[in-house]
Amino acid sequence: MKGVELYAQVRFAVQIEGVSRREAARRYGIDPRTVAKMLAFSARPGYRRSRQPARPKLDPYTGIIDGILAADEGRPRKQRHTSKRIFERLRDEHGYSGGITIVKDYVLARRLRQREVFVPLRHDPGHAQVDFGEALAEIAGVERKIHFFAMDLPHSDTCFTQAYPAETAEAFCDGHNAAFEFFGKVPHSILYDNTTLAVARILGDGVRQRTRVFSELQSHYLFADRFGRPGKGNDKGKVEGLIGWIRRNLRCRCRGRSL
Repeated sequence: MKGVELYAQVRFAVQIEGVSRREAARRYGIDPRTVAKMLAFSARPGYRRSRQPARPKLDPYTGIIDGILAADEGRPRKQRHTSKRIFERLRDEHGYSGGITIVKDYVLARRLRQREVFVPLRHDPGHAQVDFGEALAEIAGVERKIHFFAMDLPHSDTCFTQAYPAETAEAFCDGHNAAFEFFGKVPHSILYDNTTLAVARILGDGVRQRTRVFSELQSHYLFADRFGRPGKGNDKGKVEGLIGWIRRNLRCRCRGRSL
């Protein structure tokens, strides 16, 4: 079984560095057919269905749903059908006897497939710094600690921050997703401290053993990682300064707002 770090290394070599598939196979000691599979998936794929499960109650009505969604494309957004309204029309106008959940799931999947998805892989100059900070905020009249994800682009001084209840792997990944969406780009490289969310272990020669969740995030977005020296926060001074500025200047603006 090929590890997720190897997926990230192979995908980065071919898609970012421009290494040929044959050269990548030679470099990492794997079959060229394995390289092709790694380029198709950002992590080792699990079980995949050979065909979609049957939906005997819904399948006769999917054409009607598709027609409603197609007609909605020419209407103002506020006048388009909700999933609930589509369910009601199927039930009242076409005799549908199934449940609403399967209708909602189908409509959501159709709308997601219709969206254009684009993940930029390289943008110059495009180097970022990431860290978490802590602050106090008053939420619903109660003062509590929040943890905020911060990403800074030192070249342009553009920054992004988003608050979470705790500094968890889910918040770490969601912060990256939200930042990339906000910037509209994925940096060439990102500088981190040695957070346990990204680094499982620092080996004797200084090589970082990455966590699985971080390796999967990196393999998906294809950015290079860099790590500061242990205990040297000034290695990523731009994002450290951003965190300090947020803590000093934005605390009052959090009051009375839900996060």
